[in-house]
Amino acid sequence: MTISSTRRPQVCVLGSAEPGSRAFELAGEAGALVASLGMTLVSGCGSPATRVAAERAIAAGGLVLSIVPPDHMPSADWPATVVVPCGMGDARNLLMALSGDACIVIGGRAGTISEVCLAWLHRRPLLPLVGHGGWSDSLPSNPPDERKNSEILPWTTTAELKEQLRKLGLLQTQLGQPGPSLRDKA
Repeated sequence: MTISSTRRPQVCVLGSAEPGSRAFELAGEAGALVASLGMTLVSGCGSPATRVAAERAIAAGGLVLSIVPPDHMPSADWPATVVVPCGMGDARNLLMALSGDACIVIGGRAGTISEVCLAWLHRRPLLPLVGHGGWSDSLPSNPPDERKNSEILPWTTTAELKEQLRKLGLLQTQLGQPGPSLRDKA
């Protein structure tokens, strides 16, 4: 008996936004969208925005990988399907940056900037939410440096986010198989 398996595309959600803000609501919508498209959401679940993205992805029947800084498992109500307690503190940001085929960036503070720069260095496409405040607003016009390591594809609505994911070849095909891998394009 042969068992075949195809890795689902993985999309990281990075950033921060306060509950009640439009950016926070869009983070939740992005999580639900990623799940509905058959992708795995990668989230540290440390900020309200990344946590709501994970919660909404799970509510939509999706898979959520949570990479957490401490070396112990979080509580049983942690919003994730799989948890990796890495015990690396802020060095966890590298694992976050490397775990996605692309990275959604929402708002953000210093930790987000760190993750974005690491994703940029490792050629992960960046999908910044624009028009809703935070550091992600300036990312399209101010990339981490001049090297043009990866694409920066901004979005303001989940319909635009879906289109950006399609441009990256991350949407599932009609037969349920993933589209062309980003690594195949390199």
